[in-house]
Amino acid sequence: MAFKLNHVHLKSPDPKETADFYVNHLGATVVAETANGGFRLDLHGLPLNVTGKIDSQTHEQVFGIEHIAIDTDDIDGTVESLKAGGARILEETQVGSGRRVCFFEGPQGVCLEVLETAS
Repeated sequence: MAFKLNHVHLKSPDPKETADFYVNHLGATVVAETANGGFRLDLHGLPLNVTGKIDSQTHEQVFGIEHIAIDTDDIDGTVESLKAGGARILEETQVGSGRRVCFFEGPQGVCLEVLETAS
């Protein structure tokens, strides 16, 4: 049995606003808009589906996800852009290898992390 990542699904009360956040602040690209008002994004190779709650699904649906980590070659510029865009910074720290990281809150309370590109 083999497995590989298919997508990360973010559910939002405002899929367009959420998609715009990932495009404007983290460099995602819109791959497609879906018939139900959602979006398929490419977040640097990570497929993201962004939708509202889906009427045809019968399981309990919630908004958000735990966290997504993204490398950046400009940690200072990225954090500055996030702050200027109103993102809530949760923590700026370093990981064991000395790489600087910043945890911040995206739409619907999703925790995101940007990491300084490894040397």
